[in-house]
Amino acid sequence: MQSNKTNLLDPNFIERLQLAVTEVNGCAACSYQHTQMALAQGMSNEEISNFLSGSSDFVIPSEAKAILFAQHFAEARGIPDKIAYDEIEAEYGEREAEVILAACHVMITGNMYGIPFSAFLSRLKRKTYKGSTLFYELTMLVIGALLVPVAIVHGYLRALVGLPNGKFRE
Repeated sequence: MQSNKTNLLDPNFIERLQLAVTEVNGCAACSYQHTQMALAQGMSNEEISNFLSGSSDFVIPSEAKAILFAQHFAEARGIPDKIAYDEIEAEYGEREAEVILAACHVMITGNMYGIPFSAFLSRLKRKTYKGSTLFYELTMLVIGALLVPVAIVHGYLRALVGLPNGKFRE
């Protein structure tokens, strides 16, 4: 939200970060939604397709480290290496690095909810996801609906008292 208010980072850059995270996690619902958002922001079909397939053909050189960090963040399940974050902070600056990290957090949270949501919708069409169960899908949807608001309030409170919202592997 801070980036939206101050235009600290280009919204297309944020969208590319989020597409990179969702590409790693393979969330169909998030891929669809962020594709729509990226198209509305003026990104081309080819650029979006490349991000969702993991290709680096459309990576802007000045954004390359952040895109790689976003992929690492997703692969590390939201707990990236501290050295990787330090590189982002050195490359883009402290405030910009915080926005990059926040964009990754938002996307992985969406993926945690979107993947079981996609699996459940697919199940309703009699096409089950391999390795998914109805119990998992419903449990994640209910728990997500209950815990995501708690996590958002928790993040705001941490920021209010000056505590970092990032967790890193040393």
